[in-house]
Amino acid sequence: MTAPIPRDIPDLPAVPGPPALLPSPVPAAAVVTPVSRPLAAVCRLLVAALATGGVTLALLLGSPARVLSYFTVQSNILLAVVCVFSARRAWTARRPLPSAVTGATLLYVVIAALVYHLVLAPSTTTPFTMTGAPASGWHTLANQLLHTVAPAAAALDWLLLTTPGTLRLRKTATWMLYPLAYLAFSLARAELLYLPGAPARYLYPFLDVDQHGYKSVLANALLLGLSFYGLAVLLVALDHLRPNLVRYRAHHHPKTGFRLRPPVG
Repeated sequence: MTAPIPRDIPDLPAVPGPPALLPSPVPAAAVVTPVSRPLAAVCRLLVAALATGGVTLALLLGSPARVLSYFTVQSNILLAVVCVFSARRAWTARRPLPSAVTGATLLYVVIAALVYHLVLAPSTTTPFTMTGAPASGWHTLANQLLHTVAPAAAALDWLLLTTPGTLRLRKTATWMLYPLAYLAFSLARAELLYLPGAPARYLYPFLDVDQHGYKSVLANALLLGLSFYGLAVLLVALDHLRPNLVRYRAHHHPKTGFRLRPPVG
């Protein structure tokens, strides 16, 4: 037999301080109805179309093997692919792509834009082209699409249609792997596929070993790499400082009573 429950149970002492809310192990996606975001999907498809148009035009104007070897073209192809997948997720109310992927993509197209506008365009007597042919109106259009319009559209998408504070500083070192791999690819391409002095051997003048030597080229690469890393850190800092321009729609869960906001990206 069990002991009878006493009628008079002494009051427990009050816990000092305000009650603390325990963290819930249930993710927001489990209690919030997913919301389709057609506006974000359409905008990202437009960004993908701009990048694809620039790449297609450059391919039509020059040798595909040469054009596809440029960092600008590769980063814009990555931008188009990421924007298409991101648009699909926004349209079908799925969770957004990881911020490490979208942040790296934005960083690469911004790098291409800054290198073009700050290094390539001012330092050449003739307009820079990625085809080796004399510049024309179509070359100018391709350059502007890949180096100005598509990066600007990607930056606007990031500022206006994504939630701030999602990028992480610990990912910035990982983002540097692609520029480092591209440096190795560019030097190996020149040594294995072209004879010394060939006009298409080096795609960027600051990586021209024939003209500057390996010591100067590696010094240039180190300076650019440090600048790229600083840009990545600045991008993360801006992500945590920028205002939240996304309008949320709060959702009420009938069982838990939680009012939560779905992740936006």
